[in-house]
Amino acid sequence: MRFRADPKRSQIARLLGLGAASLMLANCTTDDVAGRTDSRHAANSSRIAATGETAVKSENKIRRHVAKVTREQPVQKGDYTAVGMASWYGEDFHGRRTANGETFDMNSFSAAHPSLPLPSNVRVTNLGNHRSIVVRVNDRGPFVGGRVIDVSAKTAKALGFYDDGLSKVKVEYVGRAQ
Repeated sequence: MRFRADPKRSQIARLLGLGAASLMLANCTTDDVAGRTDSRHAANSSRIAATGETAVKSENKIRRHVAKVTREQPVQKGDYTAVGMASWYGEDFHGRRTANGETFDMNSFSAAHPSLPLPSNVRVTNLGNHRSIVVRVNDRGPFVGGRVIDVSAKTAKALGFYDDGLSKVKVEYVGRAQ
């Protein structure tokens, strides 16, 4: 006699297996993407090299939300220039690890870019007021479509778009950072 499995039980078994695999995959996400805070990632922010000037403080806060994760091939040439929208991120990510292992400090002059080498320096120019600053790219992002760069809160203040949350900018690759 040949054993024949019940089709309903087979379907349930497949669904349970798919659910278990999904849970295991969900546990593989990083702390930054999953939105969890882990005390081992809250290292001393002095590891981040800051470049630039002090900016005026503001009380308004705009939080960055991760919409989707994109992976692009890193830029290899030194003549990268892009014009587009920039946003800023701060408190929600302060103290967490960046893509190259540094600790994100919202009070430093830093940025997130989808494809430039990590770490690198870029000149970001606010095309609305022509303020310009060189910042360290040490993270991947932005994760919102149509944006060319995410900058730290301090950089947004220095460039004069902290209160607005977004600005049209020009990004120019300066070179690899130390």
